[in-house]
Amino acid sequence: MANLKSKIIAVAAIVPMLAACQPNGQPGSGIMQGGNVNKQDVGTLAGAIGGGVIGHNIGGGAGKTVATIAGTLLGAAIGSSIGSSLDRADMAAYNETSQRALETAPAGQALPWKNPQTGNYGSVTPSNYYRNSGGQYCREYNQTIVVGGKKQSGHGTACREPDGSWRIVE
Repeated sequence: MANLKSKIIAVAAIVPMLAACQPNGQPGSGIMQGGNVNKQDVGTLAGAIGGGVIGHNIGGGAGKTVATIAGTLLGAAIGSSIGSSLDRADMAAYNETSQRALETAPAGQALPWKNPQTGNYGSVTPSNYYRNSGGQYCREYNQTIVVGGKKQSGHGTACREPDGSWRIVE
């Protein structure tokens, strides 16, 4: 039961950051659809997810909840800092690679991206396809972003929309 409580708290801490990926609360307008999400939002989200996972795995017993929350907040702060230095070309390369990885890459195959102008780079590694309760095809994925030599990793889930694009759901 404590493990479930920790996961619920971690999700509750991350959900507000996910909302930032939907400008003006409009569904389907987030980063994976080319919406108006800024680079700092992406860094914050990736950092929060990575930090929450790390904190969850480090903490034990009652401290697991505290470690998850602390990891989420610390990861968000670090990710925000890194994300603020990604430019539009970085985001375009990341977005294109994410869509391609989720649509076509075999499970476990990392697809890299790089902006030769800034030297920033990263990769997206999807898992196997599955269908969610609503019948959508979904994939979990891991991502790595390196900005100015600082590496940030994250994990999430994206589902295919009726128009064929992929939308981050967590």
